Amino acid sequence: MPPIRPLLSVSALLACAVAFAQNPRPTGKVNDFYALNCANCHGKKLEGGQTPANNKVPSLLDDEWLHGGDDASIAQSIRNGYPEKEMPAWGATMSDLEIRAMVVYLREQQSLFRRGQVKLEKPADDITVKSQLHDYQLHTWVGGVTEPWSLAFLPGNRAVMTEKKGRAYLIENGQRAAEPLRDLPAVEDKGQAGLYDVVPHPKYAENGWLYFAFADPQQNAQGQAVALTKLIRGRIRDGALVEQQTIFQAPVEMYPKSGGPHFGGRIVFDRAGYLFFTIGERGNGKNAQDLSVPMGKVHRIFDDGRVPPDNPFAKDPNAFKTIWSYGHRNPQGLAMNPATGELYDVEHGPRGGDEVNLVLPGRNYGWPVITYGMDYPGTPVPGSVGTSKEGMEQPVKYWVPSIAPCGANFYHGDLFPKWKHQLFVASLVGEQLVRLDIRHDKVISEEMLFRDLGRIRHVIGGPDGALYVLLPTRIARITPAQSLTANR
Repeated sequence: MPPIRPLLSVSALLACAVAFAQNPRPTGKVNDFYALNCANCHGKKLEGGQTPANNKVPSLLDDEWLHGGDDASIAQSIRNGYPEKEMPAWGATMSDLEIRAMVVYLREQQSLFRRGQVKLEKPADDITVKSQLHDYQLHTWVGGVTEPWSLAFLPGNRAVMTEKKGRAYLIENGQRAAEPLRDLPAVEDKGQAGLYDVVPHPKYAENGWLYFAFADPQQNAQGQAVALTKLIRGRIRDGALVEQQTIFQAPVEMYPKSGGPHFGGRIVFDRAGYLFFTIGERGNGKNAQDLSVPMGKVHRIFDDGRVPPDNPFAKDPNAFKTIWSYGHRNPQGLAMNPATGELYDVEHGPRGGDEVNLVLPGRNYGWPVITYGMDYPGTPVPGSVGTSKEGMEQPVKYWVPSIAPCGANFYHGDLFPKWKHQLFVASLVGEQLVRLDIRHDKVISEEMLFRDLGRIRHVIGGPDGALYVLLPTRIARITPAQSLTANR
């Protein structure tokens, strides 16, 4: 990577050229390219240094740029250079995809640096924290849980919680039952597989239906263990899940090998009573663009599993009839804005490129053809043409570097009036709770409320107006602060 901000002497330019000639890219990995061709001037950790002519090279970690600090401006600086300022151009050496990967790498390093410099509040029990719009208090609501994945509130001060390993528990008046619900189906829990969402029917008080998504373990015709996301519904009676019905199951011959990544697993009902759910592309990007398979899609069905006749591909003989939108990688968040009825998904990118999308019928969201991320080894995503292509949707929001977003919900309670109808996103790798003020297809503002409490699987508003956050070993409850007893 070339120096982006400092002015280079002719001797420094020659040194860069010699370094590149003597140090070819043996792996194509962006970090290797940086180490071989950029670190001499910019420092091994982007901390800055000196050119061969002893000109000072400032740090690349402070996010201060002479020619613009947005992604496009940095990419342009790398691609075109500034000859009048003795800055070399790398456009003839690096492809646009490699330049994009270098921008992602820079963002990752900046984020790691800032994370080490900034001390954010770690809310423990009964601590009060000041955020941009509301002061809040966080305390443990239910402890002693293991990898909770979802939470559904029921009438009568009850709730149901799922755990990734395949267990579900009733919670009554803030107390978790000693034993899990009986008679749940078998659940695959290898890799990213597990028991996922639990969501009550919109008319639960009348019909008692609870909907579950999980990784369904099967054997294919060749005797191989395979798994894919399945949906069922059932009713709770005497500590067991009874009257179970399959709501969605793909043909077993479509199931990929068991374990592995990208199952999706979120469920949401819209105001008309349609059920939407997500299935990830199971680690195979081609699935996301293939309308004949259910992987890499957002789906829509009736509450009993029937296919609505007005689904966008319902009349396509070569398409999977339940598909609502496609081109998704691993959508682990799905949320309906109660004020507008708009549907949003939140999905994992690879290294960078996590997305929030406004999900519209029949639209293609691009994976893996377009992405703002790079592949895990530090190379361009195979099959990608860049960050945009005609006929493919742009995200409302993307994160570089990745925060690994998971569950998401719009806040609809009354305890935090300034948060009303804003989207809250849980994250895994980032271990942060993010608030997004979204208006249709634009993000007006973003705030990180806290981080470093562990991987957060889900956030959901309760009937009491509080926010409930699923942490690795506990469910935390966020309520308005009574008084500011602790400072940031």
